Amino acid sequence: MKNSFGRWLVPVIGGLAFIFLLVPIAYVFVFSFNDAGRTNLTWRGFTWDNWRNPCGAPEVCAALGNSLQIGATATLIAVVLGTAIAIGLVRYRFRFNATANMLIFLPLATPEVVLGASLLAQFLNVGAELGKGTIIIAHTVFCISFVVVTVKARVASLDPKLEEAAADLYASPMQAFWRVTFPLLLPGIVAAGLLSFAISFDDFIITNFNSGNVDTFPKFIYVAATRGIPAQANVIGSAMFIIALLIVIGGQVLAHRRRKMLAAR
Repeated sequence: MKNSFGRWLVPVIGGLAFIFLLVPIAYVFVFSFNDAGRTNLTWRGFTWDNWRNPCGAPEVCAALGNSLQIGATATLIAVVLGTAIAIGLVRYRFRFNATANMLIFLPLATPEVVLGASLLAQFLNVGAELGKGTIIIAHTVFCISFVVVTVKARVASLDPKLEEAAADLYASPMQAFWRVTFPLLLPGIVAAGLLSFAISFDDFIITNFNSGNVDTFPKFIYVAATRGIPAQANVIGSAMFIIALLIVIGGQVLAHRRRKMLAAR
């Protein structure tokens, strides 16, 4: 009886937690089809107009463009620097290795409001003009930590003998990296890049401190929430969720096919 109860309890609790997480997403998706007037707080009827014209709300697509540009730039910089740091921390031992590892984790442990305010103080001290540049720098600071943590796990799982074998075949260090190490690290690098982009695109607190007059999509949502988020913002949010879901499903399908191909050899 106890085993039967436990066998049902875990799936039920897991299902309820899953539903709890998906209810806000379902609300966003449903209200993207709302025939809203000035506000999008109450259901007024079904319409396709919001999806046909997602830029119908003032400034919504401009804010989205800023978020995409900032997220892509910060992610690219963070992935390049974070991957190099991860390889250095795993493959090389130096005097302050433990200290460097601790410093990498500090942005992850620091509250965003503290990190955002500290970065703002630094920008003001050097006389930097707040805008896209300061947002990119701020996002890169905390995205590097996520990249290092993710790629470090991948680097630690690689066998250094593979690079030694490439050297035995007269490959230069650069050739060994690009032909052996990099392809093996690529899944971890892609995962780190996707995670960094999602965090950068979604960030509000640090962005709000360091953005000046530049609007990003999260800032647009925050300001618009006081008068009811426009349905076009729900459309963009739903589209981003669907794209992310397709990427995850595509990754799982490719991984499944790859396992089947390896098993067939």
